[in-house]
Amino acid sequence: MIEVKNLSKRYGWHQAVQDLSFSIDDGEVVGFLGPNGAGKSTTMNILTGYLSATGGTAKINGYDVLEQPNQAKQCIGYLPEQPPLYLDLTVREYLEYVFDLKKCKLPRQEHIAEVCRLVKIEKEYKRLIRTLSKGYRQRVGLAQALIGNPPVIILDEPTVGLDPNQIIEIRSLIKKLGETHTVILSSHILQEIEAVCNRIVIINQGQLIEDDSPQHLLYKHSDDNSTVIRVAGNENDVAKALVHINGVKDVVKRGEKEPGVFEFAITPVDAVDIRREIFNRMSDRNWPILSMKSSVMTLEDVFIKLTTVQNAKGAKR
Repeated sequence: MIEVKNLSKRYGWHQAVQDLSFSIDDGEVVGFLGPNGAGKSTTMNILTGYLSATGGTAKINGYDVLEQPNQAKQCIGYLPEQPPLYLDLTVREYLEYVFDLKKCKLPRQEHIAEVCRLVKIEKEYKRLIRTLSKGYRQRVGLAQALIGNPPVIILDEPTVGLDPNQIIEIRSLIKKLGETHTVILSSHILQEIEAVCNRIVIINQGQLIEDDSPQHLLYKHSDDNSTVIRVAGNENDVAKALVHINGVKDVVKRGEKEPGVFEFAITPVDAVDIRREIFNRMSDRNWPILSMKSSVMTLEDVFIKLTTVQNAKGAKR
């Protein structure tokens, strides 16, 4: 659906994007991360046709963004950080304007009504946009991105400035969109990326530095991948059962933490996720697991680690 190959963008002496390559398949929800100045916005602007590239190619659904811009843009719905709203129009007038601007061929009223239902703004249909709250303006911005039912949705900081309830609602909507669209989500809120995306692409200094699933990223970059559990059962028997689980490298007893409840630190082989096997083994023996937690890094920890190392390498050059 999206193919970026050897993409480069230079502003004078500044190399904003350098030899960047990645691809995104149909139906993926991908988090696009990078510190300020990493080339994230430049890449998104090239994908949406707002900027031209200095080198390399970017294709949307097989259409080259530079060579076939009209066809490529018809495949994209874009919500920038500041939604392009006309405050003196009603929601209805604005969406009808966008419908005409995109030369949409779908049944006008039915399609606009469907989009409004999807983003839950049908009750605001006749209101002036300037009278809407920040959350509802963001929904209207998302509605304009969905006009024409494009297969690719690109969202740049879609929850910035929203309150916690509004953030949860937008996250749920993004998940729903991921069922029928390919979604690229850029955000500085890493918990949001982890909650919504099934894949993460991280760039820094214009270069790709990581591309993987959130779970694998956490395990791959953690120095200690152990799982800590508390189990109600005989300490020695539980320890023996844990040692014989496939994928377990080491088990450390941490003593009795509550009456009859013992804690264990279990280290897996090669960052294997052993939590389900632990649960099944304990359940088979009727030993209740009272708590289980992973000592792997958070996504924020991984992000800081990766970008700090990359920045240090760049400084040495």
